[in-house]
Amino acid sequence: MYIEMVDETGQVSQDMQEQILDLLDFAAQKIGKEKKEMAVTFVDNKRVHEVNLEYRGIDRPTDVVSLEYNPETEIIFDEEDLLDNPELAEMMEDFDSYIGELYISIDKAREQAEDYGHSFEREMGFLAVHGFLHVNGYDHYTPEEEAEMFGLQEEILTAYGLTRE
Repeated sequence: MYIEMVDETGQVSQDMQEQILDLLDFAAQKIGKEKKEMAVTFVDNKRVHEVNLEYRGIDRPTDVVSLEYNPETEIIFDEEDLLDNPELAEMMEDFDSYIGELYISIDKAREQAEDYGHSFEREMGFLAVHGFLHVNGYDHYTPEEEAEMFGLQEEILTAYGLTRE
């Protein structure tokens, strides 16, 4: 998985960034999205508030904003065309590789790690995986969706070794 990572705060260590890259790559393998691309930006509460207001219409800071990429124009090929033309199939897979972007608030991650009594690393990993699942179509609007998403989220974090302390 290719992930463009930007730290607008200057507060996220190189080790932390590498851990999040590794964790998201692990999560991508777990759900079969290894060939996808996304962006992760670490921000402060002020910036995440702006993003939350602009893209979600919610006038407050939050911990993570997930922006799933949905192209306006869908290109559809007949399955037979793709089977007959492997180059076209590969090109379409590359064309459809960008899945979205995450804005993770470092301020909220620190607050929540303290509130929940676990490490900053665990909270950052949780927010990254939570946002990653959102940009891959998972949600938690219904009890069934919540059970599926939160179960998968915990499964990924535990298998990676990022457990609650």
